[in-house]
Amino acid sequence: MPKYNREEYILEDSPLKKDLLKLFRSEDEINILDIGGCEGEESLRYSRIFPFSKIFIFEPLPNNQKIIIENIQKYCADRIELVAKAVSDFNGVTDLYVSSGQPEGTEQFDWDFGNKSSSLLKPMADNNPKWLLFKEKIQVETTTLETFLTSKSVNEIDFVHMDVQGAELQVLCGAMNFLKNFKSIWLEVTDLALYKEQPIRNEIESFMKANGFDLVKTQMTGPFGDQFYLNKRFFNDFFIFRKFRLCEKFNQLLR
Repeated sequence: MPKYNREEYILEDSPLKKDLLKLFRSEDEINILDIGGCEGEESLRYSRIFPFSKIFIFEPLPNNQKIIIENIQKYCADRIELVAKAVSDFNGVTDLYVSSGQPEGTEQFDWDFGNKSSSLLKPMADNNPKWLLFKEKIQVETTTLETFLTSKSVNEIDFVHMDVQGAELQVLCGAMNFLKNFKSIWLEVTDLALYKEQPIRNEIESFMKANGFDLVKTQMTGPFGDQFYLNKRFFNDFFIFRKFRLCEKFNQLLR
């Protein structure tokens, strides 16, 4: 059952922990990008798995930025750096459709259900739950990953966590010259578009395959889910089979 308490959620292990520890050692000084970081919970989880990592968390929504700063201070996570921008395929300014709302009967939880669906893409009201509202549109600054990573003199990224509500291909297209140096990517996928011009799952899969990434894990709940990709420049077929495919076959036998 999902945790609907901020502190409990942060202190719980990331569901990706076992997979990430197949790729990197906990003491490694890895580079992590958390794109669409919301309140910073995932970055805090990753900082516990990899205490010597450098984590850049991108979040354009001012209210969420305040919470991220508070969380960094509260959990003494000084290796997390907030980047107060949206990530896209261009540098400039664009509209952000701000989400809000709360499902009926959830008022007792320490959890903001409504602040997790803001997007650079225009929402499609018919496909979103009725309680989820988009009452506000604000202007936010955008950066491409290519521009940002060049400015930081970062050449290699070990892990990317992406939660950008339909803007996945925009983010990836803004990093085309760097994609070959991204070792692993975790991102959301959907079979049902919730935003106008949102790429659906098969489009994401085609793009990732064309750019040398191997899909090693898919987790779907109905039409919505997440996928984990590894860059074949860094992880060969034998490694992927031994660490992921073989484990999955074994787990299937146990079910």
